[in-house]
Amino acid sequence: MKTRTNVGFTLVEIMIVVVIIGLLAAMAIPAFQKVRANSQDKAVTNNLRQLSSAADQYYLETGNTTVNSSVLVGTNTTQYIKVIQTVANETYVNLTQGQPLTATGVSRQRTITYSN
Repeated sequence: MKTRTNVGFTLVEIMIVVVIIGLLAAMAIPAFQKVRANSQDKAVTNNLRQLSSAADQYYLETGNTTVNSSVLVGTNTTQYIKVIQTVANETYVNLTQGQPLTATGVSRQRTITYSN
């Protein structure tokens, strides 16, 4: 007479594994979102820092006290920055000498301000 051995997982074991994976995902997703937001904020701050330096050079060369960010960025030889990589759908507003620079709409919810 042959004896039959059942090899495999029971329903309870599979349910426990699914619950453990769910708990790990519940802890990992908010941490990932926080790291992503911090990375975006640092990239936007770096862009603002570059725009600030370019604006300062523009103010010194032209004597103007305001400038649109599109005047500073481009591949033309008269532009001060070749390209600004947007990382979170942010927009950069007009720059005024002595005022902090602002990026609005960062990830559609945040505003980042940089002052040197």
